[in-house]
Amino acid sequence: MIMNISLVTTYCLDQDQARDFYVDILGFEPVSDVLLGEFRWVTVRHPSQPELQVTLMTPGPPLDDEAAAFVRRQLEKGGMGGLGLRVDDCRKTHAELVAKGVVFVQEPEDRPYGVEAVLRDNSGNWLVIVEPKEYAA
Repeated sequence: MIMNISLVTTYCLDQDQARDFYVDILGFEPVSDVLLGEFRWVTVRHPSQPELQVTLMTPGPPLDDEAAAFVRRQLEKGGMGGLGLRVDDCRKTHAELVAKGVVFVQEPEDRPYGVEAVLRDNSGNWLVIVEPKEYAA
């Protein structure tokens, strides 16, 4: 029986820089940093959700060369999706992250499901921060 989601992958251009962004800017904590031959396995997790790790993976195997090149191009132009992050106060979190130099592509806006803002991590992934509220679909 499947019990939960325990791992998601976010592609990055530089694993050290991505880990530092997720840890130092977003408040995640490092979990793994292991070299397996030429392959480096780097994961982080949020302290309030330790069962879910985010793999910070550079485009390469198991992707073939063409797919890896495509992912790199998408990252470089800011065209990759990333994670949705739940926050308790979107406007306050937005202000705190802007003060840390985070680039937002969408300022906080009211939506039927809550307050939402969209930022880019330092690899170009879009991350959504949402302060959810009750709503009827």
